[in-house]
Amino acid sequence: MKNTLAHRLDTLALNTTLADGTPCRSIAAAEVIRLADEAGVTGRTVELAALSQHILPDRYLRNMKTLCEADQIRLLESTVCIVGLGGLGGTVTETLARMGIGRFCLVDGDVFEAHNLNRQLLSGVDGIGMPKVDAAVLRVKTINPGLEVVAASAFLTPENADSLLGSCDLAVDCLDTIHARFTLEAAAKRAGIPMVSAAVAGMAGHVTTIFPEDSGLEAIYGPEDQLKTTKGAETRLGCLSPGVNLIASLECAEVLKVLLQNENTLKNKLLVVDLADYTVETLQLS
Repeated sequence: MKNTLAHRLDTLALNTTLADGTPCRSIAAAEVIRLADEAGVTGRTVELAALSQHILPDRYLRNMKTLCEADQIRLLESTVCIVGLGGLGGTVTETLARMGIGRFCLVDGDVFEAHNLNRQLLSGVDGIGMPKVDAAVLRVKTINPGLEVVAASAFLTPENADSLLGSCDLAVDCLDTIHARFTLEAAAKRAGIPMVSAAVAGMAGHVTTIFPEDSGLEAIYGPEDQLKTTKGAETRLGCLSPGVNLIASLECAEVLKVLLQNENTLKNKLLVVDLADYTVETLQLS
């Protein structure tokens, strides 16, 4: 099958150029889907095979120069668990699917309500009452049907956290309660994987990355058993779409950096952004 697929890819590859005029070979998204169906494999498998032959799936042409073929392969080989598919999680899912993350574990037990419409990318009037995880899976498959998705229509708990993260390379915290964030952090540390965490309220938010050896959320919120509330400032300030979209984009940038082993990450740092007065600060966490 591999030899046949390699030959078919070579036959279907087109000569084209990147945005700066650099010549390259590419294959159309429709051809990737067709080859996957013919070979009985996922589109992700075809995209990886193409990249190994220096043939760029055309959906990733504009990723090049900032990323390289090896980077794109690493993203396609990665499995990311996104926990919480509301404001942050919907935009994170959308962005990472477009960037070419190969496998997703999507987790949320909630359904859409009317008050989600102001900021949650995956919500719509016709989808009120729809499970958020169903909308997220549909969105990923709409963007790229070749990506692999495992969906869990459940809220994260200490009982299910380990099984959800078991095969993942990285966890993304898009949750809306502090206790749930601590639960995800503990599971990520047990799994030995990093967690990119974010929170948003009003027009402001913060992002950090926690590796298994880091103190993590305790450096931001204090000890979990001393928390006075499980909700953050969003209970007082609400959540506005510009703040949600910005923080979600920063969270995605951090996911890419961690997966691609960029040294310039937010490990032991807290990036705080407030669009109300356009302040950006990076705080060192002890």
